Amino acid sequence: MNLSVFEVLGPVMIGPSSSHTAGAAKLARVAALIAGKPFDKVEFGLHGSFAKTGRGHGTDRALLAGAMGIREDDEALRDAFSLAEKAGLSYSFPEIDLPDSHENSARITFFHRDGTRTVVEGSSIGGGRIRINSIDGLAAGFSAEQPTLLIAQRDIAGVVSRIGTILASQGINIGVMRLSREARGKGAVTVLETDSPVPDSALEQLREAPGVLSVRLIDLNR
Repeated sequence: MNLSVFEVLGPVMIGPSSSHTAGAAKLARVAALIAGKPFDKVEFGLHGSFAKTGRGHGTDRALLAGAMGIREDDEALRDAFSLAEKAGLSYSFPEIDLPDSHENSARITFFHRDGTRTVVEGSSIGGGRIRINSIDGLAAGFSAEQPTLLIAQRDIAGVVSRIGTILASQGINIGVMRLSREARGKGAVTVLETDSPVPDSALEQLREAPGVLSVRLIDLNR
């Protein structure tokens, strides 16, 4: 077996389970960063083991805490329900089926105050690690272990090239790039995992690039 030291020792966390607790909290925290806007309601659709054994492992509490920005090693995680009540945050945990998904998976729907929604599907894959599978129905496939750019763009020629040129001019190497689109010529999302932090100057250039609609940086160390 190929196991990392991290998988053997596990993450620094509030227990009891790295997959059902720490991973769940991290998954929801990253999902909230992806959503990026205030919300007053969140629905956690629980799949597989999350649905069947999650309550005993504190998965519901961990997901709710993560959605509120509470880290997996923060003792405030235990108080997630009371903190949500104080904040006026509504929440629910329906059981759902996500075909071909990891047993520890969830579909997290944020209901924003401006009337819009953001839907993030992801999995806790062990040792506190996560995988973001999709965002608003478009494939994503990233772990948030490296700085990750989420760029919404028009599906037209030259946009991806401009993105790469801007990052290269800042000395930023792209480790992984994935492009998903609704349909030819419509909206698209580029997911970029970089080998180094992305400075604000690069973010500004990307936002000003022709064809780019929005830029969001997910960097848990920032």
